[in-house]
Amino acid sequence: MEARTEARRRRASASVIAWAVARFIGIVVITYLGLLAVTFFIGRVVPVDPVLAIVGDRAPASVVAQARKEYGLDLPLYEQFVLYVKNALTGNFGRSVLSTNPVMTDIARVFPATIELATLGTIIGAVLGVPLGVLAAVKRGTIADQIVRVVGLVGYSVPIFWLGLIALLIFYARLGWTEGPGRIGIAYEFTFTPITGFYLLDAILQRDWGAFRDIFSHIILPASLLGYFSLAYISRMTRSFMLNELSQEYIVAARAKGLSETRIIWRHALRNAAVPLVTVIALSYAGLLEGSVLTETVFAWPGLGLYITNSLQNADMNAVLGGTIVIGSVFIGINLLSDVLYRLLDPRTRER
Repeated sequence: MEARTEARRRRASASVIAWAVARFIGIVVITYLGLLAVTFFIGRVVPVDPVLAIVGDRAPASVVAQARKEYGLDLPLYEQFVLYVKNALTGNFGRSVLSTNPVMTDIARVFPATIELATLGTIIGAVLGVPLGVLAAVKRGTIADQIVRVVGLVGYSVPIFWLGLIALLIFYARLGWTEGPGRIGIAYEFTFTPITGFYLLDAILQRDWGAFRDIFSHIILPASLLGYFSLAYISRMTRSFMLNELSQEYIVAARAKGLSETRIIWRHALRNAAVPLVTVIALSYAGLLEGSVLTETVFAWPGLGLYITNSLQNADMNAVLGGTIVIGSVFIGINLLSDVLYRLLDPRTRER
């Protein structure tokens, strides 16, 4: 009897796991198809003819017709979409008009710069934002709380491109504390050899400390601006989560047992608040990856955002749509990963 009960329980558990996996895969497929559908129809409604962008507006009609046939643009719309999805799934976004390289080749070259910038910005935002959020929650209603909230409000309200220009004027042009626009100085541009595409890591691997200092001096200013933007979001959410935890009964019980306030805050309240904070930090990271276009433009940072901007200005729609799909795919992946981590860290969500 007990064996049958155990077998039923295992079958039920396996059924639940299978349903969760199928649901997860279904969400991924539907979300990605939605992303492809949006980018496909954007590419068809913009007032830019991709064929003319490739062959030129003075090309003979026969050349234009041949190009349309070659790229499948003479097919019915639904057939074009099927071909578009097939190409996107294989990483084929065509060739860039500007560089004449395959779009994925260009993206593989520029995307590490964006990842490096967004990663450092997220680290700065999390390292400073979490303690500030905890401080604001613990000192609720005091001047410290008001200062943290104002700092976050400024981070939300002030346009990041304006902050970038001011930062360049002060820390680069006036004080000379950092290097200016770009990713690496001209003194190292032709002597430094990238390995992974992540310049800070490459400089460490090569033990080229002069190049490391130069690269760090270039990245610290734009990364700090992105970090400030991330800090505003993380500190606000940390404060909200901590206020919720500090009002729970287990905090009252911990104080009644005589535990120190420091231990209650950092070992108990923050530990429970850290579960939703994982999602917040992951979403902040994804936001910096997709939202660093203005920062990269201001600082001439050769990342994916600047690549998409230049492509858009030159009607290079293959590059624009390819970059958009890559960023959207990364955003979807990080969202799904944060959801998985949330469920792993919080046992209560596994039963839902």
